[in-house]
This record gives sequence, structure tokens and C-alpha cells, in this order.
Amino acid sequence: MAKLIDQYFTEDDLRKISVACAEIEQNTCGEIRVCIYNRKPFWSWGQPLKRFALTEFFRLGMHRTRDKTGILLLILLSKRRFQIIADAGIHTKVGQATWDEVAQELRAYFRRGAYLEGVLQVIHKIGSLLALHFPRKADDINELSDEVVVK
Repeated sequence: MAKLIDQYFTEDDLRKISVACAEIEQNTCGEIRVCIYNRKPFWSWGQPLKRFALTEFFRLGMHRTRDKTGILLLILLSKRRFQIIADAGIHTKVGQATWDEVAQELRAYFRRGAYLEGVLQVIHKIGSLLALHFPRKADDINELSDEVVVK
């Protein structure tokens, strides 16, 4: 039986997402992670997706970046839903309306079945926002892995 993720992303697609994150981080002190749930996640049925995404944000250590500039794109394949979580430092410069717009764009790609294209476009959009508000510093290091987390 094929894995659910195989219906949406190939291994090469996941590599492209990781490479895109690494390239974007060359222009910002922000840290972008993508986490894709290949299976139905175990969490309380009444728990909202945002709370689940926050749990993953902390589990992945994204709150530990020096400038509080971590951002997580969590995708639940079984529900074809996603959540974008940005750390406190980002919220000082980028408001909720911007994230709502980014989410709407990704939703449109998902509706068309263009999952890889949508994720890459949204990562680049997030990267542009981060580069504008949080340019790379001379002493910047890559604080988090760029690899896509698949669960």
C-alpha cells in the first residue's frame, strides 16, 4: 500500500522544498521549516489545528531562534489542511492580514492539486517578507534544519 505522501509529493519534490528553504534563508535571519503529516496525527479530536501546529512549532525547537524569527508551514495531508505559525519576532513586523493572504494563496494551489507549486510559491513569498523585515545579519547561522519533516 502506497503512503499518503506519495499521492502529493515525490522524494524529489521534498528535496526541492528543502533546497528552496535553504536558498531563501541566505537572504534573511529567519528560519523556515515545512512539516508534512503523512498520516493522521494523533491529537485530541476537539483540539484546533492551530494548537496542534503550535505544539509542533515548539517540538521542532522553532521558538529557540536567536531573533524569534522561526516560521512553520504545517501540512496535514489526510485533511488537505495546513497552518502557518510565525514566532513572536515576526509578528512585530508582519500582521495577521498578511498571513491570511498567504494562506489564501496556498489554499488556491491546493484546490487545483498543485501542491508542490503552491508550497514553493508560498515559501518564496514568506522568504521575501522575511528578507524585507529581517535581513540576514553578518553573524547569521542556520539555526534549524532545512529538511522537510515528514511524519
